[in-house]
Amino acid sequence: MTTDSLFRIPYDQLSAAVATALRAHGVPEALAATEAAIMAEADLHGTPSHGVKMLPALLRALDSGLASADPQIRTVTDFGAICVLDGDNGIGRHVALTAMQTAVQRAKQFGVGVCVAKRTTHWGRAHAYALRAAQAGCIGFCTTNAVRSMAAWGATKPVIGNNPIAIGVPRGEAEPLVLDIAMSQAAVGKVTTWLREGRPLPAGWGVDAQGRPSSDPQAILSGAVSPMGGHKGSGLALMMEMMTAALGGGDFCDDIVVPPGGIETNASKIFIALNVEAFGAGNDFAPRIDAFIDYLRAEASDNEPFLYPGERGWQDCARNLRDGVPLHEEIVVLLKQAGVALGR
Repeated sequence: MTTDSLFRIPYDQLSAAVATALRAHGVPEALAATEAAIMAEADLHGTPSHGVKMLPALLRALDSGLASADPQIRTVTDFGAICVLDGDNGIGRHVALTAMQTAVQRAKQFGVGVCVAKRTTHWGRAHAYALRAAQAGCIGFCTTNAVRSMAAWGATKPVIGNNPIAIGVPRGEAEPLVLDIAMSQAAVGKVTTWLREGRPLPAGWGVDAQGRPSSDPQAILSGAVSPMGGHKGSGLALMMEMMTAALGGGDFCDDIVVPPGGIETNASKIFIALNVEAFGAGNDFAPRIDAFIDYLRAEASDNEPFLYPGERGWQDCARNLRDGVPLHEEIVVLLKQAGVALGR
């Protein structure tokens, strides 16, 4: 990405602009602020594929009624540390945050909290919810099923979602470790980002519409992404489908449909929180993690230094809080066309 294709804007200003646009489409003020903060946070942490570029599609979904501006989230099942929520296909980041907060609350009471949320829309980036669990002193895990985007088991077309997972681990006062990965070799949004930036893809990221391996991002977007590690990624995607749609009684991926230019609805997600204090780790937990990270740094090659999961994102966050969140010119145009006032 070249510097002349970037527009930088303060994070608070970007969040406020997104929230204003959401309110104009019927989202209540508090919900709009939550949705906007998490959406812009992806760009802040250097992941534009899951950031504010997703806003225009969400606004269209709100206008068409596919997504609920003010979802009436209700509890379907309540069983001690476990619950199932119906998300009313509400704005996805608000619903996902509500579900993770519910899991954390139960973890504080029972040591573990598990919340499945069905009838949900796109949640943006899984990182956000595992991060917030870690910031609350829990190890957080979350995953979702998703629209079919990944070719697997010899198929030449999308047959299953890339069903991302995120795991967050607290470190006391330091930034949490957060792993956020799709079950595909690369997320569809990352392929889109590389297409926008004119970058050829590495081998193995996907296949074209005829099922042939391709390094052309446009061809892959017309075909399918490939599972990471072959049978490993496809097998994990299947198990994430079991932990979400099957467990919560929601739609499997073959019933999730995304209209042109829209977002997915009727997806299912699971949020798990493990209260670190309940395991007796006590004050030694964070120092032991830091010591292990120091060991890995010392053992890593100078040519490939060790970075813990999420560390590069924290580096981007610090830089972008200082210099402004970078937006590609194409994203700026899309936001302007959607009526988002960026002050430019």
